[in-house]
Amino acid sequence: MSDLPTADGRTGSAERGPLRPIELATGAVLGGVTVGLVTVGSVVPLAAALQIVAAVPMGMLAHRYRPRALVTAAASATLVTFVAAGVMPALGVVASATIGGIIGGVKRRGGGLFSVLFLALLAGVLWAAFTIGSLLVAGRTRELLFDTIRNTADGVQRLAERQSALEPLGRAASELTDAVLAWWWVWIGAGVALGVVVSALFSWFVLGSVLDRLAWLPARDRLDAPADERPIGPLPVTLHAAGFRYPGARTDALSDIDLSVRVGEFLAIVGHNGSGKSTLTRLLAGLPPTSGEVRRPGSAGLGHLGGTALVLQRPESQTLGVQVADDVVWGLPQELAAEVDVEALLGEVGLAGMGERETTTLSGGQQQRLAVAAALARRPALLIADEATSMIDPAGRGELVALLARLPRRHPMAVVLVTHHEADAAAADRVIHLSAGRTVDRLPAWPQPVRDARRRPMGESILELRDVRHTYNRGTPWEAPALHGVDLVVRRGEALLVVGGNGSGKSTLAWIIAGLIEPSSGRCELGGRPVTRQIGRVELAFQHSRLQLQKQTVGAEIADWGGRATGSGAVGKALDAVGLDRALAARSIEELSGGQAKRVVLAAIVASRPQVVVLDEPLAGLDPEGRADIVELLARLRDSGLTLIVISHDVEDMSAVCDRTVHLSSGRILEAQPVSDAAPAAHRLDPHRGPRSATPHSGDAAWRFGHGGAK
Repeated sequence: MSDLPTADGRTGSAERGPLRPIELATGAVLGGVTVGLVTVGSVVPLAAALQIVAAVPMGMLAHRYRPRALVTAAASATLVTFVAAGVMPALGVVASATIGGIIGGVKRRGGGLFSVLFLALLAGVLWAAFTIGSLLVAGRTRELLFDTIRNTADGVQRLAERQSALEPLGRAASELTDAVLAWWWVWIGAGVALGVVVSALFSWFVLGSVLDRLAWLPARDRLDAPADERPIGPLPVTLHAAGFRYPGARTDALSDIDLSVRVGEFLAIVGHNGSGKSTLTRLLAGLPPTSGEVRRPGSAGLGHLGGTALVLQRPESQTLGVQVADDVVWGLPQELAAEVDVEALLGEVGLAGMGERETTTLSGGQQQRLAVAAALARRPALLIADEATSMIDPAGRGELVALLARLPRRHPMAVVLVTHHEADAAAADRVIHLSAGRTVDRLPAWPQPVRDARRRPMGESILELRDVRHTYNRGTPWEAPALHGVDLVVRRGEALLVVGGNGSGKSTLAWIIAGLIEPSSGRCELGGRPVTRQIGRVELAFQHSRLQLQKQTVGAEIADWGGRATGSGAVGKALDAVGLDRALAARSIEELSGGQAKRVVLAAIVASRPQVVVLDEPLAGLDPEGRADIVELLARLRDSGLTLIVISHDVEDMSAVCDRTVHLSSGRILEAQPVSDAAPAAHRLDPHRGPRSATPHSGDAAWRFGHGGAK
């Protein structure tokens, strides 16, 4: 049994079994960070302090997971560092793992200073023995080192003899050197041991404080489940009155779910954000319910051959290989990877001939197809696509749904598509509707955004791009042109919609407008000055809002964006501007829904008082109600005088708030046109509640390592 969270949120005492996927994934990431810090610190003289910081990622690993996770990560990081930088940096990784392991391990078990002192003394003795043993084995190296020390001492003595007053000091230094070298093993051993103890005690206060501040970050794998020793057999699966409540929650995320999935089915589960779709996905993937039962002939076998495979929402988070062909078999044992017909799988998912391409060159839709190919390489009996269509454009979404619908007809498997798009479910054999954690006959029909009349006129030109061109990796064999002579003028208070297919240059244009990259040629000016000299005057809201939220609470996040002068009053006003309750300021970032996270980012942007806001796919991943809320919010921000540049493929929804549309294709602007005024301006009404309020309704590739414990 692995170390799993109990009902009260704490981890169990059992720490046996192989490393869990979350431990492997986290160890790989933090080990890589340690390698980078130590290597750069050893190669760049002015960056030597980075080697001290290298104990932080190792301390985090020891603080959150079992000692074997730390040992595995440290061994891998040491080997990589040795190959990249040599012996001494590799020893630096081991030293960082030692200090980080002591501090993190003591923190994890609730120990104190005396525990640190004891473990530091033990580690100091081991390091001293290692150092002395190494010098004994490397006799020639030791003698060369000692000769260098003696020669240095003799030089100091000769220099001192030139001044009669310094002659005794020089003679004493030479005699001390001879005494130290005669008993070198005592002096070196004691010095190394003392150094470890002092470093550990210092790190207890410094590194320990860092770990305490990072304790709020999530460390659990929500797909983690108790080991199931039965043979792999995920289908048919039947849920009877199944429910689930997360540790610490007051209500059930799922209640009384009756559902069955059999081989050959294409099943769609449809629901709004917070309806319990992802929780139901986890039950199908092997997580035990907290009420009711889930029956299947064997284990779910998540990530195992013939078991359950997941395709998740963010395609880039599932891409692990450098090349497409490598990614298909990434994580499979070598003997199983050799049996996979990679080219046939790529052909089946519409990526024929792309095996040698780098995964970073794929569009979002292609990356999702690659994730499906990687899932099929494990010959799953059950394939679950959890919101896999939400982050790609409409054309790519339709192609992916068609691909998923074909799979049960070609393979002995079932496919479950989880989505909040009713249109995606049209090809399914059955559709299950979820609302508030329960199955319902149908979902309420939420109104679509309609044209929101402008209440404040636009002003003069504020942003100007002239003949903007940009090429990545310019002057290298890997150069890739992204923009070709873009001319664009944006007026103060305007809401501009930028549309284009994947690879058209939209993201590059956004980064140039925000001043985060400088164009290869041409100019991008805000108020007549280069925008790169006015960082912060143009703010960029990422597609994945959670990546921009770095603080523990909502209030701390908004205050951080607003600067030192941002007090609780300013935070409250920012929350008011985006239609969030001021009480939300005390809530943890981890408790936010997708729509709330987007609103918090916008509130933080409002607090920073920019002149222009660039929004990258602001509606991605939201259900119809959340999309309507964000469109209404953007209309209010536009009318407050903010200049909005919206990059989105949701043309129909965003046309309700944008004044003009710019079409970008292959790095060139094809046309710029006003949004049609044919749609009447109207207030959006909810047929069940009357006028809508602005209050929101709230509700990754680790599976490749293998879950479920089936053998």
